[in-house]
Amino acid sequence: MTRKEQIIQLLEASPKDAFLRFALAKEWEQEGNDPAALNIYRSLVNDQPEYVGTYYHLGKTLQRMERPQEAWKVFSEGMEVTKRLGEQHAMRELAGARMELGDEDDFA
Repeated sequence: MTRKEQIIQLLEASPKDAFLRFALAKEWEQEGNDPAALNIYRSLVNDQPEYVGTYYHLGKTLQRMERPQEAWKVFSEGMEVTKRLGEQHAMRELAGARMELGDEDDFA
């Protein structure tokens, strides 16, 4: 059984487990299936917005899919959440990723 199959099996017992959902999205990414990863990341942001690691990976997935405006928005939303939660390390990573895309004038 592959790691992805194991994760899917575990998700059947715990469908809302953020770590397992995130792990499945990472498996899809590794297989080059960004649309499948994107769906999971979006659902995680909607269902569990305080699972802060999701914002970075969702934004990077959107970048790979050549959707920079959406990525910039996701990084910004993640920065707001991390600031509210006091997650300084995650906020710096999101700020760096957003800075790579450009500044606010590029996306306003």
